[in-house]
Formats: sequence, C-alpha cells, structure tokens
Amino acid sequence: FKASVDGVLASALMGKETANFEFPMFTKFGERRDLLLNATTRRGPTGEATGVIGVGQDITQIREITKEQERVADDLSRLIESANAPIFGVDLNGMVTEWNIKAAEISGFTSRETMGRNLVQNFIQPDYRKSVSHVLQDALVGKETANFEFVMKSKHGATFTVLLNATTRRDGKGNVTGVVGVGQDITELNQVLASSKRVADDLTRLIDTA
Repeated sequence: FKASVDGVLASALMGKETANFEFPMFTKFGERRDLLLNATTRRGPTGEATGVIGVGQDITQIREITKEQERVADDLSRLIESANAPIFGVDLNGMVTEWNIKAAEISGFTSRETMGRNLVQNFIQPDYRKSVSHVLQDALVGKETANFEFVMKSKHGATFTVLLNATTRRDGKGNVTGVVGVGQDITELNQVLASSKRVADDLTRLIDTA
C-alpha cells in the first residue's frame, strides 16, 4: 500500500484532496489496523501548498464485523441452497430473488429460469394466484403466514401441493426487502391421506350394509 498512500499524499500536495481512502497500518507490535483517511492540502499564507493533513478513522472493528456478517450471509446462502425443502425468495415487487436446488428439483424450473420473474404470475396455478399474492403482501407488511397450502404446476405439467411458511425478509437496518418462502412438498402425504380416507369410507359403508 506504500505506492497508493504516496499517490494520495502527492495528489494532496498538488491540491487534489482525497476522501475515504482505506489502507492498513501496523502498530509497533505488528498488529494490523485498518484506517479510513481523508487527505487535505495544507496551505501557507499566500495559498501555496505546504504539506498535507491526514484525518483518519480506525475502522478495524467495523471491518471485522462486516467480515463476520458476510460469513454468516454466505453460510445462510449455502444452507438455503442445499436445504431439503423448496425455498424461494421474492423482492418487494414479487420478483424471484431466491430459488434453491429443491425448488428447482420439484418444479422443473432452474434458478436461471426463475430469477427476476414474477412468482405468482409465472409459477402459481391460476386458482391460487390471489391467495398466494395475499400471503406475500401480508409478509411484506410484517404479517407472516405459517402452513399455507397451495398448488403449483411443474415445468412438465405435473401439479404438486406445497405447505408454505412465508417470512418477512429484512435488511441490516430492519427495512423490509422481500419475502422468503420455505415450503414442504406434501403431494405424496395428501395422496396417502386421500387413500386412507377412501379406505375408511369403504369400511364404514361395508359395516353399515352388513
């Protein structure tokens, strides 16, 4: 960083001041500190440049916090991507921002095919668009929904039933940025329950007519 710092100081000596220049410094004991520097031209009585004044801010702790937040975000992204449940995200306009491997597996639509497209209009069955849109709008104002059941249609025409938890997504300042939907494919479960009900109904009729 010596060359870049030299460049900042040389520029300030020629009247070109620099704001928010970031560079590392090392203490007497070898400890690294990250600094944010504003370099201002120092002038004499007649306005000639006589030197440079540097006003710095120690941002070492801020950098450490930022790196930790990035690490947590990366871990969360990997968790979402590899989760054994369909997970999608939408922004404030309902456009897809997240579409994990499981969502791609059961829907047949890859992440590339869904990103930036309206979730409700493109991937939800017409009969459920109004109710799914309502759930998403509720989440955008902080009203989250658990165990909402709806039907989606895969790229290849097969329908499947999803049990959805819709959660509000917020940024570091608490502002709402979208919705995260964590689903469960309950198609087979519903089929089993329907089959069990048919068996129970048949058994009831058999008993009644015996």
